[in-house]
Amino acid sequence: MTAAPFPLTRLVAVDRLPEGGTSATVEATPEECAALAREFKIPTVHALKGEFRIKGSPRRMNVAGTVRGRVTQVCVVTLEPFETEVVESVDVDFSEHLGPEPEGRDEADLDRPDEIVNGKIDLGALAAEFLALGLDPYPRKPGVAFDEAAAPGDEASPFAALGRLKGDA
Repeated sequence: MTAAPFPLTRLVAVDRLPEGGTSATVEATPEECAALAREFKIPTVHALKGEFRIKGSPRRMNVAGTVRGRVTQVCVVTLEPFETEVVESVDVDFSEHLGPEPEGRDEADLDRPDEIVNGKIDLGALAAEFLALGLDPYPRKPGVAFDEAAAPGDEASPFAALGRLKGDA
């Protein structure tokens, strides 16, 4: 069984990039936005746009820019859907084949560049990844605050009634 392709793909051949670098824009179609919403388990991705500057050599690239999206999320307090904007800065290094991942991962691995796969980098997947990183895992509708229920006093306790019964006996 083959895995389904990622909802947003924009492959760029690194050996065809100009020596001084280039700019690239990725804009998701309505169909891709719907697929990303399903992927991220949110009601709607209305828009997604990534604007990137690509520079480097075919062996090592840097992609920097901004990802902007407009999404609908569900408020964790009221359970009402609401629209919000996501803006994320991007600065990612890519390199040729890096070899197998080290078994014991540590903080040094966080600086490991992403891999250039078959001479290409995927700006669509990069834009979608940064949109996902910008989503609030506990979204709140603007103006909504979470009020913790006041700690129940003795009167609200189910044992308070038992205490009253014991006093009457």
